[in-house]
Amino acid sequence: HVQLVESGGGSVQAGGSLRLACAASGDAVTKNYMAWFRQAPGKEREAIACIFPPGYTYYTDSAKGRFTISRDSAENTVTLQMDSIRPEDTAVYYCAAGRTLGFSWPRAANYDYWGQGTQVTVSA
Repeated sequence: HVQLVESGGGSVQAGGSLRLACAASGDAVTKNYMAWFRQAPGKEREAIACIFPPGYTYYTDSAKGRFTISRDSAENTVTLQMDSIRPEDTAVYYCAAGRTLGFSWPRAANYDYWGQGTQVTVSA
């Protein structure tokens, strides 16, 4: 069983930056596909970025050029650096881990473990 705990959410003005962190149990970050999702009120959970076990990173269009996913194997954490934040980025952000995903990584149903989420609120 993998435990995931997110941190770093908060309120930020548009154009600013925020760094989210996901602390994982054991050595999960190198053995699993690790991803960030978000969910705004009334909307479906949306994939943002994923880092594969070998270290390759992938992003959805909403994140490309603004967000960066990375991992620290020694600390067993995955981070999401968010830059040039927009009001439409307001959502609860979740960390997720999956064992066998490949290029189906944007599909939330494929993940085995989820964190509790952290709120990000962006003001105009």
